[in-house]
Amino acid sequence: MAENATQRKLTAILSADVKGYSKLMGDDDETTVNTITAYRKIISGLIQKHQGRVVDTPGDNILAEFGSALNAVNGAVEIQSTLEIENSKLPENRRMVFRIGINLGDIIHKDECIYGDGVNVAARIESLAEPGGICISRGVYDQVKKKVRQGFEYLGEHAVKNINEPVRIYRILLAPEDEGRIIGEPKAAPTKLKKSASVAIAMLLIASAVLIWLFYPRDPEIESASVEKMVHPWPDKPSIAVLPFDNMSADKDQKYFSDGFTEQIITSLSKIPYIIVIARQSSFAFRDKQMTVQQIAKALGVKYILEGSIQRSNDQLRITAQLIDATSGHHIWAENYDRKIKDIFELQDEIAMKIMAGLQVNIAYESHGRYATVKTTNLKAYEKIIQGSELFLRRTEGDTLQARKLAEEAIALDPDYGIAYTLLGWTHLDDIWFYRSKDRAKSLKTAEQLAHKAIDLSGTDPTSHRLLGCVFMLRKQYEKAIVEMQKAVELSPNSASSIFFYGLVLRFAGRYDEAIPLLEKAIRLNPVTPINYLNNLAWSYALTEQYEKAIPLWNKAIERNPDYLFAYSGLTCSYQLLGNEEKAREAAAEVLRIKPTYTTAQIEEFDISNIEQKNRLLEAYHKAGIPEK
Repeated sequence: MAENATQRKLTAILSADVKGYSKLMGDDDETTVNTITAYRKIISGLIQKHQGRVVDTPGDNILAEFGSALNAVNGAVEIQSTLEIENSKLPENRRMVFRIGINLGDIIHKDECIYGDGVNVAARIESLAEPGGICISRGVYDQVKKKVRQGFEYLGEHAVKNINEPVRIYRILLAPEDEGRIIGEPKAAPTKLKKSASVAIAMLLIASAVLIWLFYPRDPEIESASVEKMVHPWPDKPSIAVLPFDNMSADKDQKYFSDGFTEQIITSLSKIPYIIVIARQSSFAFRDKQMTVQQIAKALGVKYILEGSIQRSNDQLRITAQLIDATSGHHIWAENYDRKIKDIFELQDEIAMKIMAGLQVNIAYESHGRYATVKTTNLKAYEKIIQGSELFLRRTEGDTLQARKLAEEAIALDPDYGIAYTLLGWTHLDDIWFYRSKDRAKSLKTAEQLAHKAIDLSGTDPTSHRLLGCVFMLRKQYEKAIVEMQKAVELSPNSASSIFFYGLVLRFAGRYDEAIPLLEKAIRLNPVTPINYLNNLAWSYALTEQYEKAIPLWNKAIERNPDYLFAYSGLTCSYQLLGNEEKAREAAAEVLRIKPTYTTAQIEEFDISNIEQKNRLLEAYHKAGIPEK
């Protein structure tokens, strides 16, 4: 048989991914990458131990196959118990918890990869598992129920896209007290007589429920959010958070599409100067939270919430969206849209304009083009970019390379698609951020060329100006960088990213008083704040001798990551310069615990143009116990 011939066989497929991976990356991408790399090594070793094979590891997902369902289940149980121990060593907010799904199915083997419905079903089962839990199909359950110590709970039948029959799902009970326990086995079909009685009883219950609903006094559908209880200061403009649209396609792989659609709406709104719009990172942080609309509005400090869902079937889209005033609990509007997928750009703009009308914001007709979505005539190119953008947000080396490949493919499909060049440029810049570039000057040159190309094609896209600004910033050409960041903010005055990078460049340029209000605004727009936002605002305060304001920000960063070196470094100088030598030495000890080779040489690398200021910091570090170079 030829080496690459197609083979079919019955296999146990294991699919695993991380709960809340995007939030972990947003809080501290470097630590998250290190953790998932270490955990992948552990999981791969345990899969091999149980005679399985790792097939693929895209992003935070792991796909594996086993010759027997029993080996797959035993392997999954050991993976979860091992990771529970590893997670206990980490702060709660840095723990990486996996969900695992296992299916027994007929798959196709080709070129070391596996294909078929069995793989899709495994992914669907995994999505139903609790964090730290394992779910399995009926086929796996039948194979292992009398061969393992663990108990099982029947979770019912669940639909899977493109599979005719629903799949029966079981949860493995991992607690020792549940050993051998069976909960909720599916019952046999009722007899005709029982069915008739059940129908009659059901009709009576429904009738009773309707009468109660009609005549019983009740509260509004959505409880109002109190302005006085808002976590953040109430803005003087209409304020909104766009929650991630639910993927109703019964296909987990379409999540990138619903997320991309949501982000495009946020991007369109961020270009409008008359409102406040919360950044994607913060609004998406509530995806897995069991919270009401008013609780989310309170946490983000906004008046309005947009939520919705997307169902995709071939070239058809069904989208529902509703705009809610969280302070009153009333729906401003709710709409259903049935469109062809080719109309997606017009639909994104239509929803954005309808939001503006609901917020009572008037936009001149001639301005619509400025706020519209940057389009392509090639839908395949669009899909590659939203897929690539989702991968890029994970910031791992493998995901960045895959994002680069998708951007290059999008450019091949539509050479005039400006955003594709921007994404490609960011992947090259990331090689510098994460010290992966073997030729820093070449990577910067490539990113610069791509940024210029993107600006030529779609000058109203703020991300291309941010990209070019970052290139200049890394070359320490701060005046040029400031010009590009100003353009980015002009084009997207409500974009947390544009405002943050503008503030960052001003900070590096030594213009701290100008940087501070921008960094403060970026945090207001991104209230589930990235750790680098906190650190850069803290340093801006410290470098203007506002140490009392800097210290709480660094302490907040340490709550997110107890090993965050930059925070302890900042606390060392701040406490020393405030005269609190005891706390300064405690912070310095943490610096040396995290990095024993740390010396004042690292501080001299700080881009501080004021020599007197730099010498004052060096002296503070030395007095606190940081050794000289």
